[in-house]
Amino acid sequence: MNVNGFGVLGGDKRQIYLTEGLAQDGSSVYVSGFDNINFSNSVIKTHVEEVIKKSKYIILPLPVTKDDTTLYTPFSKDKIILNYEFAKSLSGKKIFCGMSEKLTKIDESFRNLDLLDYAKREEFALRNAVPTVEGALEIAIREYPGTINGCKCLVAGFGRIGKALSALLWGMRANVTVSARKAQDIAQIESQNYNAILTSQVKKTSGYDIIFNTIPLMIFDSYTLAKCARDSLVIDLASSPGGVDFEAAFRLKIKAIYAASLPGKTAPKTAGFIIKSTIYSIIDEEEKK
Repeated sequence: MNVNGFGVLGGDKRQIYLTEGLAQDGSSVYVSGFDNINFSNSVIKTHVEEVIKKSKYIILPLPVTKDDTTLYTPFSKDKIILNYEFAKSLSGKKIFCGMSEKLTKIDESFRNLDLLDYAKREEFALRNAVPTVEGALEIAIREYPGTINGCKCLVAGFGRIGKALSALLWGMRANVTVSARKAQDIAQIESQNYNAILTSQVKKTSGYDIIFNTIPLMIFDSYTLAKCARDSLVIDLASSPGGVDFEAAFRLKIKAIYAASLPGKTAPKTAGFIIKSTIYSIIDEEEKK
């Protein structure tokens, strides 16, 4: 897709690969918020106001903010304040972002913008599952002193991440138990030869070497964690606020890791191209309206 006028404001390594991908596709790309990053010659680094002025489409990062005050710009010392003035400057543009609700909570004026949240798209979530579970497995291999082969693993939740992770662990000959809330999911889990338990029964089970949580609810509270062995490894993959009581895990001397935004950390190139393809899909749909 060749588009004149993409503007990329801030973001992590995912946005760097996204930017280069857009430029390789023949689009003109303007960026700000990447002080020490050397882009290819076809990418134009300039100040925020010029990026917005020159661009038809503005791409904001995922997450759009981490402090609820400024745009997420880890590669820049300059801060872009998320206020009425910034929102006004974006008026008339199509704005792609992740976690758009963070913007609308900061200032009501962002509600009047044409916000297109790529992180809420189904194709984004499905494609993002693969780099997420690969990142989770990398953590497990690094942090667990044994092998995945023969390891007793619990995957809490049978959504996109849970399904992909269970299959990957099963392929490595782990002993896989998966939890779900619905009877139809339990049946599917059993049909794939995994051990199945209801999520409500997780607190009554124990003996797992590695626990992967994908449910954004407090499933692993102090009571449930107390049933874990001290050498258990708990990896929380759930979106904020997660599903593990990390203070309790610390008191109980259980290693617990909050593995948020894994694609951006472990596979930023793939994650950047997932964002790009999702944005292209949104543009195609918008142009057909």
